[in-house]
Amino acid sequence: MYPLVLLHGFPFDSSMWDEVVDLLGEEGIPTIALDAPGFGFSEVPEGEPCLEDAADAVVATLDDLGIDRAVLAGLSMGGYIALATAQRHSSRLAGLALLDTKASADPEAARENRLRIAAEAPGAGSAVVADMVEKLLGETTRELDPDLVARHREMLAAAPVPGIVWAQRAMAARPDRMHVLEDLTVPGLVVRGTEDALATQEDAEAMVHAMQAHDGDAELVLIPAAGHMTATEDPEGTAEALAAFWRRCVG
Repeated sequence: MYPLVLLHGFPFDSSMWDEVVDLLGEEGIPTIALDAPGFGFSEVPEGEPCLEDAADAVVATLDDLGIDRAVLAGLSMGGYIALATAQRHSSRLAGLALLDTKASADPEAARENRLRIAAEAPGAGSAVVADMVEKLLGETTRELDPDLVARHREMLAAAPVPGIVWAQRAMAARPDRMHVLEDLTVPGLVVRGTEDALATQEDAEAMVHAMQAHDGDAELVLIPAAGHMTATEDPEGTAEALAAFWRRCVG
């Protein structure tokens, strides 16, 4: 039985998935949440930052656990890592779920902003990402759930500087990987919060269209009243979408 492997967004760690993991566990779905390089218990690798190293680390963990194939799900930065994994290690995937992310490379302005954050982080610390909460969370969450907003502010404040620097530089260097989705031979899923200000509906539809390029099995699931952090804003809806997708992949 293939496990569901979860990859978190920037600048959090695998604990971002805790509520989703608990809900999937209640459904009997084997789930593993991994830390990206520089976050949680994962160290920053040597050399120039690149998402390919993160992808190789995912597969190395599967090897260590004796897992041949897995259903891979990544949110935001985790989606970028999942795409790199699909490109480099396609035979290890039993399914690919992309949440609140995109397959395209950064436009120049976004790339320059990432490099600016990476350059400022050693001096400014986690304050360099403090204002991200307004973009990460949907309007509904910001208006109706102050406790969740406060929780995200705390997580942003705890973001490790080495991870911030590594991830921003790695994401800035990532190429367009839409062609990876066009070549996908396993089921695909795209999940998007309807209030996501960072990953657009156009991005989501483009990924699904690419997954279906060769009559591929792919679908788009929208999470109402959620922003970029569907896993924390609506863990129930996110878990439901992932559970249904996992069953499709292993059934």
